[in-house]
Amino acid sequence: MTLIICPKCSRRHRMNAGKVTENKRILVRCMACSHKFPIYVAPSSTEESSTPEPVSEFANNPQGARKICVSLSKGGVGKTTTSVNLSAGLAMAGYKVLLVDTDTQGQASFALGKKPRAGLTELLTGELGPEEAIITARKNLWILGGGRSLAGAKRIIDKKSFGAEWALSEALEPLDKKFDFIILDTSPGWDQLTVNVLFYASEVLTPVSLEVMSLHGLAEFTKSLHAIQKYKQLDLKYVLPTFLDTRVDQPLQIYEKLKSMYGDKVCQPVRYDEQFARTPSFGKSIFEFAPDGRGASDYRQLIRTILQDDSVLREMEPEAKTKVQSF
Repeated sequence: MTLIICPKCSRRHRMNAGKVTENKRILVRCMACSHKFPIYVAPSSTEESSTPEPVSEFANNPQGARKICVSLSKGGVGKTTTSVNLSAGLAMAGYKVLLVDTDTQGQASFALGKKPRAGLTELLTGELGPEEAIITARKNLWILGGGRSLAGAKRIIDKKSFGAEWALSEALEPLDKKFDFIILDTSPGWDQLTVNVLFYASEVLTPVSLEVMSLHGLAEFTKSLHAIQKYKQLDLKYVLPTFLDTRVDQPLQIYEKLKSMYGDKVCQPVRYDEQFARTPSFGKSIFEFAPDGRGASDYRQLIRTILQDDSVLREMEPEAKTKVQSF
């Protein structure tokens, strides 16, 4: 393999020079920035092999990352909001986190103020390696972006005659021991890419907005999950009630219904907070935009639940800040 560096954006690409005519000048296109530039393919006797160096800032986790899929077939329940803020909070707690956006809308990157030129599609198709497709979002937090190009990747997966459900697992396997957490944001609906995510993940976190249709959607999603569980170990580990509005009776009733159906899997609800609608415009997580608000407090509690450590991020709570200031 030959290493080619784009003169415009400095992205590194690997090319099999053996498939190109030697002693010939050809035009190539950077898959990251679309810049076209010429290269010269030297004879094989003078060709030097080059391998991209590993990204040393990733973690070295011999036990492997916890792979948490944030998923529900119904839209509008807070999947991307949960994926982004869960990833940001874990990163703030000191863990190395990779956020994988498997939605064609590509909103996870936008929510953190990033516009990746490449991402999951290029990794799935083999056009880019992990170190080229992943971008840094914050300290301890990296993103593997989604977007409209994933529609093409879905078609490629659909055309596979064997093992199509493992395509994502094969692409992400080299990253399993480089992070502490891999959080996967999924799109609404049920398609081949969602199935791929569930075959890769080891835990499922399901946000459920406290309304009747979401409750019905959770029941249908659970049935679909059972089909996956015939082939691999996969736990619906967390049910996260979202958009709790205590001014209305119905959300509280549905919350009680969830607890009766799913027991200890039901997390503390995320209360309605108008700041959630504003944060994407500023490219910030809820912890950066409104750290003292209800939404930030509720997502900090979710992080404590996942880590099983009630002391995590306590210093960020408003009462803790007040004590420090008064002292």
